[in-house]
Amino acid sequence: MVRYDDESAKAGQKYIDDRRGASRGRRGAGASTGGLPIGKVGGLGGIIIAIIVMFLGGNQLANSGGTSGFDIGASGFDDNEQVDAQVPGAPVIDPQAQTVEYMGFLMADIQAVWADYFSRAGRQYKETSMVLFTDSVSTGCGNATSAVGPFYCPAPGDNKVYIDLDFYDELSTKFAAPGDFAQAYVIAHEVGHHIQWVTGISDQVRDAQSRNPGARNELSVRQELQADCLAGVWGSSAGKRTTSTGLPILEEGDINEGLIAAAAVGDDRIQASVGMTIDPHTWTHGSAKARQDWFMVGFREGDPEQCDTFAVSSDNVGL
Repeated sequence: MVRYDDESAKAGQKYIDDRRGASRGRRGAGASTGGLPIGKVGGLGGIIIAIIVMFLGGNQLANSGGTSGFDIGASGFDDNEQVDAQVPGAPVIDPQAQTVEYMGFLMADIQAVWADYFSRAGRQYKETSMVLFTDSVSTGCGNATSAVGPFYCPAPGDNKVYIDLDFYDELSTKFAAPGDFAQAYVIAHEVGHHIQWVTGISDQVRDAQSRNPGARNELSVRQELQADCLAGVWGSSAGKRTTSTGLPILEEGDINEGLIAAAAVGDDRIQASVGMTIDPHTWTHGSAKARQDWFMVGFREGDPEQCDTFAVSSDNVGL
C-alpha cells in the first residue's frame, strides 16, 4: 500500500482539475487547477538528439503535437451506468473522493521528485496538472474519450495529464492489475511523458517519425519505454522516503503491483488477449517484458540518465 498523510494529499489538490460530470453529470465535481525549461547537453534533455540524428541523418528536431499515453485500445465504459438517486438538498457524495485525494498526493509527490532533480541540474521545473473527466474531454490535442486510456497532451498551452478514473476499474478487472501502486505507476508514466516534453524529447521523436515513417513504431516504443523507466525513477525515490509520521511510503508488494500493471498493458499481452497475432512490427508501447524491464532500470538506478532507451539496441527494447 502506498502511504501518504492528509496534509500532503490536501496540498496536492492544486494539481487536480476535476471536470468529471461535465459531459454527462453522473458524478459530483469540484477542485482546482495546477501548471519547463531544461536542456542541459548530455543530460536528460539532450541524450537522444545524437541518437535520433543517427536514425535519420537529420538535423535539429522541431515542434509537433499529439497525445502520448497508454492508448491501450480499451473497449470503453458503460454508458448505461445508473445515476444514484439524491435527496434534494443533500450533499453530493463522491464515490471516488478517496481516489481523487490519492491522485493529488501522487501528482505532488512525483513532481517534487522531478523538481528536485531539475534543481540539482541547475534548471527550473514547471509543473503539470491532472484533468479528471468522465467519458470524453476536449484537450489541446483534440477531443478524446475514455477508450484511449490515460494520456498526456503535449500541445502548446495544454501539457496536462488526462484520466477517467473508471480506467482503474478496467486496470483491476480487465487487465488483472489491481492495487494502489498499479495506479501510481500509470500516473508516474504519464508524468514521464511531461518530462519528455519539458526536455524536448517528445518533439524530437515526433519530428523523427515524420522524417522517417518507417521508424515510427520503433521510436514510439522507445519513447514509451523511457516513460516507464522515468516512472521507475520516481518509484525508487518513493521507496527511500517516509511520510510525515515516519511510515515508509511504499511497502513490500507495491513494486510487484507496478510490474504487473506494466506487463498487463504490454502490446503483446493486449494482442494476445483479443486473439490477434503477436507482431512486434505493429507495437507502439512495447512488450510486457520490456515495459517491466525498463521500469526496473529506473527503479534500481534511481537516475533518469540511465533511461536512454534510444541509445540501446533493438533487442534491449524487445524489438
